[in-house]
Amino acid sequence: MIDYRLLQALSAVVEQAGFERAAKQLFLTQSAVSHRIKQLEAIVGQPVLLRTAPPVATPMGQRLLNHLQQVRQMEASLGLEATSVTTVRLAVNADSLATWLPAALVMPDYPELCFDFVVEDQSVGLKRMKQGDVMACLCASSQAVNGARVQALGALRYRAVASPAFIQRYQLDKDLLTQLPKAPCLVFNQDDQLQHQFLLDICGQPPQKTHLCPSSEGFLRATLAGLGFGLLPELQMQTLLESKQLVDITPDYQLDTPLYWHYWQNESPLMAQLRQQITATARQQLNTERL
Repeated sequence: MIDYRLLQALSAVVEQAGFERAAKQLFLTQSAVSHRIKQLEAIVGQPVLLRTAPPVATPMGQRLLNHLQQVRQMEASLGLEATSVTTVRLAVNADSLATWLPAALVMPDYPELCFDFVVEDQSVGLKRMKQGDVMACLCASSQAVNGARVQALGALRYRAVASPAFIQRYQLDKDLLTQLPKAPCLVFNQDDQLQHQFLLDICGQPPQKTHLCPSSEGFLRATLAGLGFGLLPELQMQTLLESKQLVDITPDYQLDTPLYWHYWQNESPLMAQLRQQITATARQQLNTERL
């Protein structure tokens, strides 16, 4: 039998990205957390953590974290939560968090519920589920991880937009195909390939100049200011299109990004209700033509 205090120490180090913050979360000394990790490694006979900055779980560590998440789900389903506060750690994409997702997270029946959001690009968010450091994941992958299930929600529709001043400055209204690849492009982060896909589809080449802007609200503000063009969710900027503060530079083009909800098989009543609310809200807000 594995002492689950050891697994909790591993989980805290990974979630808090370090031993010092993990110690504060667990109300232990840093040396005590380190000792528990060493005890766990002695039990399994191999490293569970790479001592990098931040620390990263090894493949064995990831398996143990997956196991811990499922145990937590089972304990919750039996009403065995250790504290009056329940924290649900979710991996989500920034654009969903900035548009349709918050409405689905309001759960009056669980006043003790708190959320801990891990924001990742929708193309790579599933790695958090594989690593076992979240209880559920919202991302673009349809492939379930071991011990988990997946449910299709719909697609977040994107359109390529820019400010009127930006379009005039880079003469996109005169020679779009030639000028567009030369114009500065906004990209959320290194994992964001939406703009690259758009330019390949429209012009047959990737962007030549990009601004990395890892903030959904900042991305929108930068587009409005004319810093660059980019793909934004319809849900986020529909009123701005109607008011002509933004212009759809390719009205016949749209890019739909499918979204999936990944959850552990041993699902607690709380997580089951959360999944149902997210599914219902997604059906109302997302494009569901392909479901």
